[in-house]
Amino acid sequence: MHYFVFCQSDLVLERIADGYAIPTLPPVDTKPWTTVMDIDGDKAYRIDQPLTTSDRYEMCPLRQSYYKLQHADYLKAGKCHELLYWDHNTKYCGVCGGPMRFDTPISKKCEHCGKELWPSLAIAIIVLIRRKPAVRDGVPEGKEEVLLVHANNFRDNHYGLVAGFVETGETLEEAVHREVMEETGLHITNLRYFGSQPWPYPCGLMVGFTADYDHGRIHLQRSELSKGSWFDRDHLPHIPEKLSIARQLIDHWLEETL
Repeated sequence: MHYFVFCQSDLVLERIADGYAIPTLPPVDTKPWTTVMDIDGDKAYRIDQPLTTSDRYEMCPLRQSYYKLQHADYLKAGKCHELLYWDHNTKYCGVCGGPMRFDTPISKKCEHCGKELWPSLAIAIIVLIRRKPAVRDGVPEGKEEVLLVHANNFRDNHYGLVAGFVETGETLEEAVHREVMEETGLHITNLRYFGSQPWPYPCGLMVGFTADYDHGRIHLQRSELSKGSWFDRDHLPHIPEKLSIARQLIDHWLEETL
């Protein structure tokens, strides 16, 4: 059994000989805890105060644990964090205000009106848009480029990909076309599914696509984006971290254009 212990979004890691691991015993310094959940044979719990004096354990932001844990443990930590967040925000019924209690390991029921509730996901799309060079006399003029943008909510100067939340009543594909048009003014074609990624910050699912530029000029939605442009592989700006599906999409494109 493993113990996934969180203080807000920071995770308790145990120092081991060759790195870090999820504790297999409850860190004694974390008692008392405020929330405990059984998740797929492991324990997840939330504490109000971080560890500050332990030589055996350390606090690590969930994002940074990607670089310290085995990938399966990082994914499990993300699931635990999402469920703890869900539990913390569903103490009372949204219909009658009654207390919510666990009915199954991943569902709750209102003690008063019987309203049932399951964890919900915020689904977002993200898309890599590639633009092929013009061809003159059978010879490409320049190199293939990718559209990269800097969102207003980015905390540093890296560039990412066009992304946004799926709205009620639309398909994933419709969401991609809408977000691209709203944020950049561009039309795309050849939309293709790439993959998906749990995004526990705090409760998301990112669905990745690739697409080809069709027509239009970049016209940024300034309420969302501060910068955006076409870049070839030899002139890329600072790009996202390895943990993100945005980086997976960019790396895949780089491999294809070798």
